Parts: sequence; structure tokens; C-alpha cells
Amino acid sequence: MNPERLKYTKDHEWLGLEGDTGTIGITDFAQKELGDVVFVELPDVGRKVSQGEEFGTIESVKAVSELYSPVSGEVIEVNGKLRDNPDLVNKDPYGEGWVMKLRVSKAGEAEDLMNAASYQQLIGSDGH
Repeated sequence: MNPERLKYTKDHEWLGLEGDTGTIGITDFAQKELGDVVFVELPDVGRKVSQGEEFGTIESVKAVSELYSPVSGEVIEVNGKLRDNPDLVNKDPYGEGWVMKLRVSKAGEAEDLMNAASYQQLIGSDGH
């Protein structure tokens, strides 16, 4: 995924939309803040989530952080590679380190998210 074309949340998740499919992961900034990722709790395929709802956790050597869905939808795929290789989140947060894919149910919600420039302002100004 090209980080310039993604949408972002204040909680440091990213969303890449292709039609009604949304791919979700955490940002490069977030993975650097977390440090070495050692475990990712993935949601069940078929689960319905609402925008802003917690869908899993990510655990690093420093902390455990909740993962929140940028948009509403149904989980259609999870990145099973993260079970054995959670460090993919560190190595390639916008590629191999994606977390889940949703069938987006409310496409308009993506309009409420930040673009790349707005997200850069957020992390540049307060670091969170």
C-alpha cells in the first residue's frame, strides 16, 4: 500500500480502500512507538465491527495496545502470517504487516478519516 493514498485514524491505524474492501494495519509511526511486536490478536472472520470499535490487540516488548477499526464492516480476511511472524508489522507495516480486511458497510465513514498530510501533521505536532 502506498502510504500517501491511505486514510488514517488518530489511533494510528491505516485504511486502504479498493472498491468495498478495506485493508487495515497500523502505521509506521505506531510500530516504531511500540517497538518489537511479539503478538497480534486477530479478529474472527465473519465478525462485524463498527467504526472505532476495538477488534484486537497488538503486543510489543514495551506495551499492549488496542486496535480500532477505521470503518464499519465485516471481517473477510485476517493476516494469518502474523500468528507466526508478528514482527512483519515492524518490517513492513504498509505491506506484509497488514492486520485485517473488511467488506466495508459504510463507505462514507472513510471520508471522516485523515489523509496522509493531516496524519503527518498529527504525529509531527504532538507525537501521538
